[in-house]
Amino acid sequence: MKRALQLLSLLVLSVILVACGEKSQEDIVSEVNKSWADSNYELTATMEVKDGDSPRSYDVLVWHTKPEFYRVEIKEKDSEASQYIIKNKDGVFLVTPSNQKTYKFQSDWPKKNSQSYLIGALAEDLVADKSAAMEQTDKHYIFEAATRNHDKTGLPSQQITVDKKTLLPSKVSLLDESMSEQIVISFHEINLKAKHKPEEYVVTMPDQQSTEAVPFKVHYPTLTFDNTQLIDEVIINDKGKERAVLSYKGDKSFTIIQSPVKASDKLLSVSVQGDPEWLGTTYGALHDNTLSWDQNGVTFLLTSDELTSFEMVQLAASLSSDDMK
Repeated sequence: MKRALQLLSLLVLSVILVACGEKSQEDIVSEVNKSWADSNYELTATMEVKDGDSPRSYDVLVWHTKPEFYRVEIKEKDSEASQYIIKNKDGVFLVTPSNQKTYKFQSDWPKKNSQSYLIGALAEDLVADKSAAMEQTDKHYIFEAATRNHDKTGLPSQQITVDKKTLLPSKVSLLDESMSEQIVISFHEINLKAKHKPEEYVVTMPDQQSTEAVPFKVHYPTLTFDNTQLIDEVIINDKGKERAVLSYKGDKSFTIIQSPVKASDKLLSVSVQGDPEWLGTTYGALHDNTLSWDQNGVTFLLTSDELTSFEMVQLAASLSSDDMK
């Protein structure tokens, strides 16, 4: 009997030791938050944007120097065109080398918003969502958590895959309301000991290969809204510069103004309010009832008192040239 009790005691002790050695979800979140949020880092990643039968892929390079310096380069694969987001002591900047144009934002980006390629923002997402769930595989922790800017993107949740050995993210999937993947970030290299000096975050205009000018074409949205239609289209020629104004009226009225971008040898700086907003193929400036962006050699301005932020982003992503109408 005594021998049996001893064996039982050893078994119970073994179970307790095993249980104590298993990290809880709270432990993992605490560890990754301390590691990701409180570090200087440099990382490379690939961002894939699902778009029906034609997904688009981008290379992403991120630098972060504590506390508030960021440099993000996003470049479409097989293309020379790229954009940069830079945050330094002077503010937040969106740099578009193809037309020598820089937007300066009155913004506290990246605070208060999910940014899937910024590991500090991912850690904040995990901490903020008290209902986040965690599963385990042999090699990974997989979190399902809410995003913090779904009102603009329409992507309310995300799956964050963390390598058990390194406790670094390996993949992030942004999901729509039906839990379908819309954007996938695959991390390649993450260096938590990277060092970049403040002067490396100065806004400069990288060299950009000149591209052949193309004729200005009017772009039309492929996204439609019930009881809303194009009622007026005006082409204005002001001192040799064309501008198209499309007016849509109905339950979801809006106006789109378009003009050709002309690259300049001098840096053009534009001050805007709001935050840099990813539109699926490029970044734009979203503030209240306006959204502005440059793409395909065209500058766009979308205004509406009736569209939500999410609808404006969707509408911008759906624009195509008139030969695709």
